[in-house]
Amino acid sequence: MPASPSTARAINDRLALRLLQQEGPLTAGQLKQLTGLSRPTVADLVERLTEAGLIEVVGEAGEQRRGPNARLYGIVADRARLAALDVRTDGVSVVVADLVGRVLAEASVPIGGETGTGPVVEQAAALVEGVAKEAEASGAPPHAGVRGWGSLHTVGIGAPGLIDPATGELRDSSGLPAWHRRLAAALQDRFPEAHVSIDNEANLAALAEQRDGAARDRDTFVLLWLSYGTGAAVVLDGALRRGASGGTGEIGFLPVPGTTGLPSATDCDGGFHSLAGSAAITELARRHGVNAMPTGEEPSAAALVRAAVKAAAGERAQSGAEEASAGERALSGAGRFLDDLADRLAVGVASVVAVLDPGCVVLGGEVGQAGGRELAARVEERVRRMSPLVTEVRPSALGGGAVLRGALLTARDRAQDDLFAPAER
Repeated sequence: MPASPSTARAINDRLALRLLQQEGPLTAGQLKQLTGLSRPTVADLVERLTEAGLIEVVGEAGEQRRGPNARLYGIVADRARLAALDVRTDGVSVVVADLVGRVLAEASVPIGGETGTGPVVEQAAALVEGVAKEAEASGAPPHAGVRGWGSLHTVGIGAPGLIDPATGELRDSSGLPAWHRRLAAALQDRFPEAHVSIDNEANLAALAEQRDGAARDRDTFVLLWLSYGTGAAVVLDGALRRGASGGTGEIGFLPVPGTTGLPSATDCDGGFHSLAGSAAITELARRHGVNAMPTGEEPSAAALVRAAVKAAAGERAQSGAEEASAGERALSGAGRFLDDLADRLAVGVASVVAVLDPGCVVLGGEVGQAGGRELAARVEERVRRMSPLVTEVRPSALGGGAVLRGALLTARDRAQDDLFAPAER
């Protein structure tokens, strides 16, 4: 059946708004060309969206053009304020952005292991409030449709652990701080008018890598999360797969050779985590004589892998020498470290490939980004020897920042879905 006039208008409005989100400011003529709609229909939707406070004139197209046809229309970025959080076991990072995702303010705070659950939750909630206030003070005045700084429209949270698909809440997991599970509810209480949601860190990182990072050309891939801990996210045919209990990608529990035991339902020690977690990689580097100091808040494994990649590059540059000096012999230890690490990672990657055949695996997180093409190529070569299923292995483009980016993308999508929804007629 043909769409009713009101439904047709809603569809056209959403199409125009999505184009303005993807392409940036456009003229009415450009909207006509991109949507295929008639000139009167485009003029009507521009008028509707302007009156609704969703778009506004942001400039003119070209110095030679003047008049209504040259006006550039863009989304009213200050129509809503968004917050995104990256929650780690020892800290929280927060950004506050506008409706198009432009970051207005950001901050991080470390969390001491001895701090009680209540004080930590209060500390994290206060951090979000503080960053929101800073965004309000430093950014442009909010649009008339925006409430005060205390009313964030949407809050997206990324955290390690299992998300219950029935409730959308973080499940109780051993080894993870209790305050993680309390944080979402505390933020909902602090910002009662906001939409607050939480998702697994690897899932959000995969979303960010697909939108803005290493997997932009792939609708099917697996992200192997390599940071303080390990995890994976599975994207098939453009959709993130979560599993019956929300546990798709809990690769840290995967039983693998090379460990001293087997994982249990409450502890991933003995699983893939024991080979590829930051502590395990740090110990492997020590055995090969690789040393480096981490920068900022990254895991020590990322600094060690980065140092080894740099050393391996130097080793290749000096490989023509007839005799290796003591310094060159030290560099060869970096190469052996990367080879051994690639052996470990290939076990996990090959297991995923055998079940899913994704065609592409992204080595994510700070460690994956630090390894770059050097580590990814080593892993890919080993997987090709272990599996008949051709798989490209790529390094992360976003590293540890992918979680915060993914949380912001999900917050932005939810806010836009809400604000761009057709008004009742």
